[in-house]
Amino acid sequence: MDLAQEDRPWGALSDLPGHPMMWVLILTEVVTFGLLFVTFAVTRAVHPDLFAAGQAQLDPALGGINTLVLITSGWLAALAVESRAGGRRTTARLQLGGAMALGAVFITIKLAEYIAKGQAGIGIETDTFFTLYFLLTGFHLLHVVLGIAILAAVAFSDSVENLKTGTAFWHMVDLVWVVMYPLIYLVG
Repeated sequence: MDLAQEDRPWGALSDLPGHPMMWVLILTEVVTFGLLFVTFAVTRAVHPDLFAAGQAQLDPALGGINTLVLITSGWLAALAVESRAGGRRTTARLQLGGAMALGAVFITIKLAEYIAKGQAGIGIETDTFFTLYFLLTGFHLLHVVLGIAILAAVAFSDSVENLKTGTAFWHMVDLVWVVMYPLIYLVG
């Protein structure tokens, strides 16, 4: 084995920010969400009236607010990496705290949406649209919770490498929502 291979045990993954195993996880999650998105889109094509009726019962303003919340949270997480790389540890931790707080805002808004749906008699078994809505958004919500836990962990063990690893996952969570929001709430 030559020296170059020893310095790059993960091959092309070695060039990505953070630990390469996080990128394996991210790739797996992106493929999983991608398959769910395709399932949603194909099912919408088969049942356009049902999906239009279901979508009309969603609040795109809340989804839009949640989009802004996650994008801002991702920006704060990215700033935290820059701050830590620049030796500003306290600033980085505050920025991660802000990113996690915005993640909590996302969760609160999403749970308020779920509660409103439940009060309107809408649940996961209402119809195919809402089955997929709750599965997709619920799976994403679990990733937001996991992402907050990861950000909390890297805030305490805050090497630049750890911050890059944690924020890579958080950015995947952001990216998935940026695709999910228009797919579920806007595209008819």
